[in-house]
Amino acid sequence: MLFNSYYFLIYFLPIVLLLYYGARKMERNASFERRHLWHDVSLFVLIVASFIFYAYDNVYYLSLLAGSILVNWFISLIMNNRAKKNGSDSSPLEGDLLSGRTVRDKAQKLILAAGILIDVGVIFYFKYYDFFIGNMNALFKTDFNLRHIILPLGISFFTFQQISYLIDTYRGETTDYSFVEYAAFVSFFPQLVAGPIVLHSELIPQYRDENRWRLSADRLAEGLYILAIGMFKKVIIADKFGQVVTWGWKDITARSSMDLILLSLFYTFQLYFDFSGYCDMAIGIARLFSLDLPVNFNSPYKALSIGDFWKRWHMTLTRFLTNYIYIPLGGNRKGKVRTYVNILIVFLISGIWHGANWTFILWGVLHGLLQVIGRMCRKIWDKVPKVIAWLATFILVDLLWVMFYSPTVSDGLYVWKHIFAFSDMHINTEIYVLFIMNEINTVLGMLGPVGTVLTAHFQWYMIAYLILSFVICLCCKNLHEEKFKPTIGKAVLSALLLIWAIISFSGVSTFLYFNF
Repeated sequence: MLFNSYYFLIYFLPIVLLLYYGARKMERNASFERRHLWHDVSLFVLIVASFIFYAYDNVYYLSLLAGSILVNWFISLIMNNRAKKNGSDSSPLEGDLLSGRTVRDKAQKLILAAGILIDVGVIFYFKYYDFFIGNMNALFKTDFNLRHIILPLGISFFTFQQISYLIDTYRGETTDYSFVEYAAFVSFFPQLVAGPIVLHSELIPQYRDENRWRLSADRLAEGLYILAIGMFKKVIIADKFGQVVTWGWKDITARSSMDLILLSLFYTFQLYFDFSGYCDMAIGIARLFSLDLPVNFNSPYKALSIGDFWKRWHMTLTRFLTNYIYIPLGGNRKGKVRTYVNILIVFLISGIWHGANWTFILWGVLHGLLQVIGRMCRKIWDKVPKVIAWLATFILVDLLWVMFYSPTVSDGLYVWKHIFAFSDMHINTEIYVLFIMNEINTVLGMLGPVGTVLTAHFQWYMIAYLILSFVICLCCKNLHEEKFKPTIGKAVLSALLLIWAIISFSGVSTFLYFNF
């Protein structure tokens, strides 16, 4: 189910909110002995709603989500029970890869390893099996059959979330959670299929916070405001860029160098506003339930280096890779060479995580190499004027997105080659036409001669989109950087943006990160 759909906004979300706060009201008014029951009922509402949300487009993969939750909970339960049984004999093991904390016994390591292997195995089968077999066939001239498996939505997100939970269980941080709380934590629908990757310590304590059991007017206003901003980014900006990118990539050999330069820039903005829009919508919807999700997006195109970019882009994925892979590998504690190797490993995993294609792997490795070079040349880079540092970073990120989007490595190399050839600098008229917005033309038609002139010279649409995108990316503050204060102006803006987005739903697409 999409956030940007009539069914979600008109039926699903209002009904779930009513049921959830109805159960929370019963919990507030219940006797102490019955509060636990109504607490579970409240979270059960979220679990059922999340399962319906997940199964809406493909009910067959609901069993995968439910099975993943059950298996991981069972594994965490075994580790916790074993920790309680051997608690008095526990002692810290020096140099433990996962942390310096108390480790119960070696059996727990084996249980943890088994759990991680199961999770990774599930991802491998559904996401990488055909990729692996296809490359095996090409390399060894074999003829193994491909399964053509449909990728389950959100599998990378909810699996990474549960891997982090298993590791934290091993560290002794999840001893007092119930199964209902765990299931609600994993399946919470605003972050289920495209993040952010939430930690148990960020969400489960909020479920228990009595101050969050009642919807306040301020939270309602803030949630709707953030939802409206995210909807505008996705439906009005990202999807318009997406229409042009889709058209352009249908036949890249017919595009001029300038067309390809623009198409790479359009995809750079499409991905930004698509993912930023999703993150905003997820946070806004969660806020309607009086819950706070972690910030996942912090103006990444303001970055002054590749390292800075990754501190701002998909922040919860960066956090996961840092805390659960980079640091356990030794981080930067074992010398420069080992640090650089660890960085490359992390970015290789990041590339693989994003998709089963050599383009993603190359994209991840190149980002890793740039990160290593940035660390090696940090003293020199810090002296570069900020404008030049920003421009160089933006261009590098933009060019690497070309490989990220390309169906094959050869397609990406072709685009790079012809961008730098500067062989033909005319712009295809179709690009201008695709940016035309009928609703704006309707308004312009009411403005008399001025509107007629603007309608006739439709090239300004593309220019306006690019200017607006740069202004939002570089000049506007993030929503989390300001304390929200309800005002009439924000109420009007929220209503206008939501109405505009809703009447444009017929042309929307799924979120890009659904593919990862």
